[in-house]
Amino acid sequence: MISQLSWKVGGQQGEGIESTGEIFSTTLNRMGYYLYSYRHFSSRIKGGHTNNNIRISTKEVRSISDHTNILVAFDQETIDINASELIDGGVILADEKFKPEVKEDLNVQLIAVPFTEIANEHGSKLMKNMVAVGASASLMHLDIEKFTDMIYTMFARKGQEIVDNNINALKDGFNYIEERLDQIDGDFELEKVETRDSLYLIGNDAIGFGALNAGVRFMAAYPITPASDIMEYMIEHLPKVDGTVIQTEDEISAVTMAIGSNYAGARSFTSSSGPGLSLMMESIGLSGMTETPLVIVDTMRGGPSTGLPTKQEQSDLMQMIYGTHGEIPKIILAPTDVEDAFYLTTEAFNLADEYQVPVILLSDLQMSLGKQSSNPFDPSKVVINRGQMITEDIDGDESYFERFKVTESGISARPIPGVKGGIHHVTGVEHNPNGTPNESAVNRKTQMNKRMRKLEGLTIDAPFKINGDVDSELLVISFLSGNGPVDEAVERIDKNITTIHMRQLFPVPIEALQPYLDGAKEILVVEQNYTGQLFNIIKMNYPHHSKMSQFNKYDGTPLKPVEIERHLNELL
Repeated sequence: MISQLSWKVGGQQGEGIESTGEIFSTTLNRMGYYLYSYRHFSSRIKGGHTNNNIRISTKEVRSISDHTNILVAFDQETIDINASELIDGGVILADEKFKPEVKEDLNVQLIAVPFTEIANEHGSKLMKNMVAVGASASLMHLDIEKFTDMIYTMFARKGQEIVDNNINALKDGFNYIEERLDQIDGDFELEKVETRDSLYLIGNDAIGFGALNAGVRFMAAYPITPASDIMEYMIEHLPKVDGTVIQTEDEISAVTMAIGSNYAGARSFTSSSGPGLSLMMESIGLSGMTETPLVIVDTMRGGPSTGLPTKQEQSDLMQMIYGTHGEIPKIILAPTDVEDAFYLTTEAFNLADEYQVPVILLSDLQMSLGKQSSNPFDPSKVVINRGQMITEDIDGDESYFERFKVTESGISARPIPGVKGGIHHVTGVEHNPNGTPNESAVNRKTQMNKRMRKLEGLTIDAPFKINGDVDSELLVISFLSGNGPVDEAVERIDKNITTIHMRQLFPVPIEALQPYLDGAKEILVVEQNYTGQLFNIIKMNYPHHSKMSQFNKYDGTPLKPVEIERHLNELL
């Protein structure tokens, strides 16, 4: 038996590749295995190669595997593109219909299975995905009854005949391989595990659930890959708590609606990706100037322009920090994994209210769309902090309220509209304490200082996740979906290596980082962009540049542990 295995299914987009992976992986999650998946898909609705890569393990995994053990192929292109990733002796389960071939120089086992033929026998070629799931379950010595339970869950609403046809297709695929197991070399049987309480979800759903628990009641957004799932999640669930989602005509409308709703006192947010955030920049400045709380989720993808809209990249960091014209205080956060995405989303809303600033929660395509196992969330840990928001009438005369009163902290009380005694002027131009436009040099300097000192020395409770000692031979810094492969690569090397997974990216928590930066002989920053954006942000705040280096990947594919492992060995 083996403790982990990587399974991949591929074919043409639109022929059920995603559902095949969904049925297979969700069943395994119910059985108690840990999972981590990656979807490769084209930026089109139908056609083009797509695959779903699922890593299955008896212990927690937070990265795709270095290699593939089993490849399920519904067309020749899947073999041509993916067969080289198979381990020596790996298995290809291919549809007999397209007469599969594999290069002679590859040490793999090609098994032609009549996926389509068996599916047609049960009423529809669409059921070839069930045949493939059954064949895979047999190869891995899995309990077929667990998969029939999943079929009932997924298809019961369609009637008993559909359920029976799918179960029969599943079992025929299982039996086809079962009768030929003695002809297949290698061990593909997973060690047995105990069932456990576990979530299996994408990062976008974790963010959506976190927003609900934070008390969000309004979302405005425009669809864009890979952020659209957040809006779809909120469309399904926000009305259950009397909330509303509006699909706007563009990202400018989305962010200004979110600003307006926040100004009115309702927790609100928007989500998008790099191109959409570019359109929002002027309005982000409006949030900063009017000191209106705002949360934006940016799910990064490959750029520039339309770029690689369905591929992995981490290249929006500089835009998020410096994209606005003029200078405003803002906070940039990044969850360390899917579980952290739930909790950090709530913290983003609290920080936005407390400091009355825009807060940008960064994700990337792999974290947003890669489905993975997670510990159950604990909503009881969620604490709501609305900051200095005033909802009760204010005693006083009829003069204007000093909404932008100059305070030592830089934070002023914020009455919501309709509060008696809270009337004030709101404008995007420079203004005095009650909001009246004022462009004098003295007022400008006073209000600028007020806004900017809000975040002086700001460090959230856990600005990063640390694993290792203060003094190390090497310190490796990463963020978002780069964290899992970094951890796995470091575990393979018997050296004194410390890892830091960043949660607070801006303001840079340099005081908290300093002991680890000083204590490391060398510092490596791992990220997925060309210019080394996180590397340069840290470099701007830390003087000892000579011991800093970077590992960058920017080809649109996720980081693999073996890539980082090779670089670490070269570095050390």
